[in-house]
Order: sequence, then C-alpha cells, then structure tokens
Amino acid sequence: MARVVNEKEYAEKRNEILTAAQRLVQTKGYEQMAIQDILDDLQISKGAFYHYFGSKQAVLEALAERMVEDAKQAILPIVHDPHLPALEKLQRYFDTIVRWKTDRKPYVLELARVWLADDNAIVRQKVHANGVKRTAPLLATIIRQGIQEGVFTASLPDQAGVIVLSLLEDLNETLVGLLLSFEPNGGDPRCLADAVAAYTDALERVLGTSPGSLQIVDVAALKEWTISPGDDAF
Repeated sequence: MARVVNEKEYAEKRNEILTAAQRLVQTKGYEQMAIQDILDDLQISKGAFYHYFGSKQAVLEALAERMVEDAKQAILPIVHDPHLPALEKLQRYFDTIVRWKTDRKPYVLELARVWLADDNAIVRQKVHANGVKRTAPLLATIIRQGIQEGVFTASLPDQAGVIVLSLLEDLNETLVGLLLSFEPNGGDPRCLADAVAAYTDALERVLGTSPGSLQIVDVAALKEWTISPGDDAF
C-alpha cells in the first residue's frame, strides 16, 4: 500500500514540475527557460528536480508526451460513443485535435520550434513510437466500425490505424514547419491548404472511403493559424 501512495506522490510532483515548465515555455520560451527558473518557480532544490528529470531535454520530451496523452483523453469519448457512425467519429476526431491545438496555439508553436530541430530527431521518434502505441488502436476501433458500416474498405484495420496516424503526424510536422517559415515576414497560406488537401486525399485512399468524405483541417481552422480576422487570403 505504501508503494502505491509513493507512486501517486511521485506522479503528482512530476506533473507539478511539468506544469511549471509549461508556464515558463509559454512566457519565456523553451530556449530562454533555465532549470533554475523551474526551481525558483516551485521553490524546490536542484536535487529535487533531478529526482524527476535528468535534464532540460528530458522535460521537453515529457512535455511532448503529456500533449499526446492530453489529446488522447480529449478524443476517447468520441471513439467510444455508441451512437456515432464511423465517419462522424473520425471527423469529430480530427475536429477535436485541431481545436485542442488551436486553443493552445502559442504554446504548441513554441514547443514545436524546438521539437522539430535536428538535435531532437531521436527523441521525436521515440515520442512518435509511444504515441502510435497509445493512439493507433483508437483509430483502428473507428476503422473497424467503418468497415462494418460499409463506409471503409481497408482490409487491415490495425495497420490502417498506424498508417492514418503516421499521415496525421507527418501532416502536423509539415504544417508547423510551414507556419514557422512564415515568421516574421509572413507567407502564402495557400500552401497550407494544398498540404491538407494532399494528405486528406491520401488518408481517404488508405481507408477506402469516397473522395470528399473527410476533412482533416477546415479552412476556418487554417485561418485561425495564419491570418488576422477579415483577411481573405483563402
């Protein structure tokens, strides 16, 4: 019993450090944030910090992992809703993820700026692999339902779930890379819409559903990320 309590306390303290780090990333930026800033924010010792994280890089990895888990929790009710048809589930899945990221836009972009650097390629692959293990089965569940309903023709739902998730991850990195390249002088947001269209076409082909059945990111959502209200770039 004591071990269970200790594990709970460990997780709570670790999350407290991550929450402080997230605040600092949002206010100072990851590169400008020092471990000492976290220590000062929480009034803890350096030894206490290193009990939970071996480095600042480990904090970055944990923040990315937590984003994956938070997003997963947001989509679980959709996946397990017994009243929704598969196509609607998948569309709500996309809409929920896009809204989740849009609501955290400054933080997502700041973290991505560091996350996509070459130095983080190995840890990025590790987080991606863990994300596939946790999230691909949810997509496979929707795909199986769609096969039963006759709206998907993919013959291997488990593998299709992994492929769909990989497409979504790759699209995310593509869009973030384009968004960051716009700064500070701006850029043509039409290339974002073209990327979304290409990946949507690929996703529909993998699932074997009719063209135009799904929309990974809609135009209104793209506008929120790229242009000010009233701009008619699209």
